[in-house]
Amino acid sequence: MACNNIGNAYLRDILSVNIVPHRLQEPKLKSANQVSKSIVFGEDDLDDEELLRELFSSVDASFSLIFINNGQQVIDFLNTLDDSQLPCLIVLDYNMPELNGADILHELKKLDRCKHIPKIIWSTSQTESYRSKCLELGANDYVIKPSKVNELIDTIKYMISFC
Repeated sequence: MACNNIGNAYLRDILSVNIVPHRLQEPKLKSANQVSKSIVFGEDDLDDEELLRELFSSVDASFSLIFINNGQQVIDFLNTLDDSQLPCLIVLDYNMPELNGADILHELKKLDRCKHIPKIIWSTSQTESYRSKCLELGANDYVIKPSKVNELIDTIKYMISFC
């Protein structure tokens, strides 16, 4: 437990050093009646989820992040939402249990109400055939998961630009 606390403190120190506010963007002010924007993540890695939550909150805390760790459950969840509750972005890990990112994209193409939602596949795989297949199935982009915190912050800003 003590080692984990040291690791978390170290990570927070790294994050606080590397997080720099985006100079070109004014902070977004929320009115009392404004609903937070939501982003659905199909992500089965808990470490990635924790890091994304922390970094998203430092970049723009107005977003509600919904993490689902199973491909079929992503589809099931989206089917439970009213049109007014649909996310502004769907981010899918390519390798997920039950349905992978390409399978989810294929299923989403069948849902007219989800066609307007931007979709990003993010993966550790740089395989061109995966990338091509996902773009053909309607992904707006195929992003390789960054290995450095500052690159991940840039990726988060890129994701937010779709909303």
